[in-house]
Amino acid sequence: MNLLERELHYPLGDLLPAPGTTHEVLPGVRWIRMALPFALDHINLWLLRDTIDGVEGWTVVDCCIAHDASRKQWEDIFATQLEGLPILRVIVTHMHPDHIGLASWICARWNAPLWISSTDYHVARSLTSPGASDSLAGGDGAADFFAAHGMTDREAIAKIRGRSNYYANMVPEVPDSFVRMLDGDTVRIGGRDWQCISGYGHAPEHIALYCDELHALIGGDMMLPRISTNVSVHSGEPDANPLRLFLDSIERFLTLPEDTLCLPSHGKPFTGVHRRVGQLQEHHRDRLAEMLAACTERPHTAAEAMPIMFKRPLDFHQVTFAMGETVAHLHLLRFAGQLRRTVDAQGVYRFGAP
Repeated sequence: MNLLERELHYPLGDLLPAPGTTHEVLPGVRWIRMALPFALDHINLWLLRDTIDGVEGWTVVDCCIAHDASRKQWEDIFATQLEGLPILRVIVTHMHPDHIGLASWICARWNAPLWISSTDYHVARSLTSPGASDSLAGGDGAADFFAAHGMTDREAIAKIRGRSNYYANMVPEVPDSFVRMLDGDTVRIGGRDWQCISGYGHAPEHIALYCDELHALIGGDMMLPRISTNVSVHSGEPDANPLRLFLDSIERFLTLPEDTLCLPSHGKPFTGVHRRVGQLQEHHRDRLAEMLAACTERPHTAAEAMPIMFKRPLDFHQVTFAMGETVAHLHLLRFAGQLRRTVDAQGVYRFGAP
């Protein structure tokens, strides 16, 4: 456990639910953990006891990517963990593949509605439409975007250009209809009120859920204990300022009680949300200061600046995320007037002193 983690508290210790099982973390709230085939090797999903229109059953929160291993784990859960009751509703915190990938499959299997923010539903719908351009992680748009920010590795650019179905491979479809979740809405789950808290920067319109009766926050990817949430600029919105949105969003968690139990999408349940907000603010403040110092000394492309932020070796999958996050930090400084962006004759952007 590193120094930052020691400032948080993990009430369940090292407990992890075994594949295909659940663990009750609070009354009516069960924890599911599924493997992912990435460096970020798992996701936490949640199963909440519920009653809708007089029918008893369960609400699922987040679904994992669409692959055989996660379907098998869900089949085991359906067979052994539901107490003979149906899935009544599927809530998705946001549109990233590890959260929405199997939503359509679960919704269809149980004739259950999908609940999600409108923005994230329509982005997912767009990315899974026939002929859609995958602006998040692959295709011509992403390849050109990374090249414009200084990526010169021809093999990497070719891989990105050829990865046009990256999203759709993990999210083959989304349901034809949905129930919209909005900031400030109250969702009644199992006789308890859960408040919707919107967050921006990581996803278009991420929805976290807070239950005051339980002092519990289903934080999705907005509040993780061990890693800082990826906040990236993508080719579909190349002049975005997502880091500013993210830092503004996480301040909202400071209004929650000190003893709130955070149920994150990655890592273990923890208390210390206020301190975690502070840690994330400090982390990004330090990275921004390093970036500003380097770019003030001489202009940098995002590819040149990336090692300033990410000092460990990165695999190809991680590099695409790291590039997007580096651009996000440069953009915050640019929009704050602390850096100036220029473009050379080859169309490559550099960030330097104003």
